Amino acid sequence: MRRIWLTGASSGIGAALAELLLQRGHHLALSARTIEPLNALAERYPEQVLVAPGDLGDAAQVRAIGQRIAQAWGALDSVILNAGTCEYVEVHSFEAALIERVVRVNLFSASYCIEAALPLLRLGNEPQLVGVGSSVTYLALPRAEAYGASKAGMRYLLEALRIDLAAEGIAVTLVSPGFVDTPLTQKNDFAMPMRWPVDKAARHIAERLDKRPYEIAFPGPFIIILRLLAHLPKRLQVAIGTRMARTAEDRP
Repeated sequence: MRRIWLTGASSGIGAALAELLLQRGHHLALSARTIEPLNALAERYPEQVLVAPGDLGDAAQVRAIGQRIAQAWGALDSVILNAGTCEYVEVHSFEAALIERVVRVNLFSASYCIEAALPLLRLGNEPQLVGVGSSVTYLALPRAEAYGASKAGMRYLLEALRIDLAAEGIAVTLVSPGFVDTPLTQKNDFAMPMRWPVDKAARHIAERLDKRPYEIAFPGPFIIILRLLAHLPKRLQVAIGTRMARTAEDRP
């Protein structure tokens, strides 16, 4: 049994992962802005769930969540930073505020959570810090400037923390999914090759967490293709990306 703080637990990968981890007997502190799904899990698993809702983009609210977990459990064995969002850039009307919104949700909120979680992980058993990034960090894609930049920042943050926390025995795992069928991706208006059902993605993650790997990336063939494309000369990468980019006729 592990004490786990899971963010973004109200839908998508977070909700599916919460269900799996609770079925395996773990105790979960669940965070999201939408409280109803968290309460529903608490009703089904009353002895295992600590409902800890809040806006993770607000540093004060995150500190309060950390204090709530500390009072309830005294320590954490794992934190899974899953909360995130996505907005796509329309370069003909580039908006810096869009970049700020996405980076704040995907990177700043994770940083606030890490600040709150590290003191509790240092008191935990075989502590592990897990962050959900994205396979988009392997290769620049059209319209993904905001999302990709935020997830690239997440990758670098976790990989640097892995080095700095190694001496304390805190494992750091980066999750790099391809396309997963979630409420967020269902808004996409483009093809999503090799898209996985959310339950399959959650099982894939849950089955590998105990091994404390550096990275959990999936689906395998999609990741291989992105990595191969990333090693092409930049001129070819730009040519391929341009073929995928929207034309003026494609814009809404």
